[in-house]
Amino acid sequence: MEKYDLIVIGSGPGGYVAAIKASQLGMKTAVVERAELGGICLNWGCIPTKALMKSAQVFQYMKHSENYGICLEGEIRPDFEKIIQRSRGVAETMSKGIQFLFKKNNIDVLVGHGKVLPEKQMEVTDSEGIKTVCSANHIILATGASSRILPNLPQDGKRIIGYREALTLPKLPESMVVVGSGAIGSELAFFYNSLGVKVTLIELLPTILPIEDEEISKHVDRAFRKNGMKTMTESTVEKVEVKADKCLVFVKDKKGNLLEIEADIVLSAVGVQTNLENIGLEETGIAFEKGKVLVDEYYRTNVAGIYAIGDIVHGAALAHVASKEAIVCVEKIAGHHPDAIDYENIPGCTYTSPEVASVGMTEKQALEAGYDIKVGKFPFTASGKATASGNRDGMVKVVFDSKTHLLLGCHLVGDNVTEMIAEAVVIRQTKTTAEQILASVHPHPTMSEAIMEAVEAAMGQAIHL
Repeated sequence: MEKYDLIVIGSGPGGYVAAIKASQLGMKTAVVERAELGGICLNWGCIPTKALMKSAQVFQYMKHSENYGICLEGEIRPDFEKIIQRSRGVAETMSKGIQFLFKKNNIDVLVGHGKVLPEKQMEVTDSEGIKTVCSANHIILATGASSRILPNLPQDGKRIIGYREALTLPKLPESMVVVGSGAIGSELAFFYNSLGVKVTLIELLPTILPIEDEEISKHVDRAFRKNGMKTMTESTVEKVEVKADKCLVFVKDKKGNLLEIEADIVLSAVGVQTNLENIGLEETGIAFEKGKVLVDEYYRTNVAGIYAIGDIVHGAALAHVASKEAIVCVEKIAGHHPDAIDYENIPGCTYTSPEVASVGMTEKQALEAGYDIKVGKFPFTASGKATASGNRDGMVKVVFDSKTHLLLGCHLVGDNVTEMIAEAVVIRQTKTTAEQILASVHPHPTMSEAIMEAVEAAMGQAIHL
């Protein structure tokens, strides 16, 4: 029986980072993976969707090229098949990158379905059903999540689909209903709408992108509607009937009216469910509750030597969260003393157009928490860089504690704001005050200087407003 210092089940952003970190710290390491290396993020999530977003952005630039003094002749149209091929090629490239990193760091890849057995043993079942068993001093569960399926919205993979099928449709549909307006639903709704598909976006809660600051969510809603997308909030899909090559979607709107919407495709983007089935939780007595494995601040389960990270534990189901959890977990195993993650300071990004990025409390959350606050806003209509770039749609919004002048939350909407949010994360992590931010020189002209401008507005020192 092969013996390792560490075995990781799953090679997503949590699993592969855990394995590489462990190898760097001198551990003999193996990863169990039944599908592509890199997990959902690299193959069916973060990376291929961003490739699609880029194609949509280029298409939109070309459609409006005359605004930049560039004249194009002839019909400008998207080649959907080539867009999908490019997206899959980007995902394949990133997956091969993980293969390279595993080889570089002497990490064994055990291909098959992993299941934890008692006494820290690992059973790996390959595609032909052949089982092998190995063992380790430590085992990390990083099995991730998959598309959540609702009883009234069963997925058939053809007409009613999840995010995986949305990334590989054989042809561009004429119409689509997207159910759920979180990051996945909004991004894919934007992508298809940008290519000319008639899209209806349906959300149960009062605003799209419901976890974002309400003002930011409403800004995105207006942008979607301006581009021809129909959005329906406080609405529920009662049922879907598939008839021949069409779907009839029965939707109850906010007024209680039952509407029928016809569409070629229905995309279910109502969240994810954790992959906990048949990974050995019951056999080993690993505690879990409501679809999440129970762990402490260093990701130790109730069973000695067994850990869990990523989507299957508490916290936001985000790639960068899983990767940080992996590092903290492995460093603790190695006897180091890492700081526990501050889950109140996790940035979130949505790659629609306009993009959305945020960290910390919304204005509403800060008020509900009892803070006396100062709010500053800076619209990109006043930004020289945004004006020169040709898209002034968006804003920066900051929320400060009026007593301490510490940043409670930062919320951005506009072009490239996902590249700007890290500054706010560091500001909150280091407890930098508004005065210290304003004392730091920001380069001009940039989009990022809008954060400084918003802080000036919050402190009553705005110059460009």
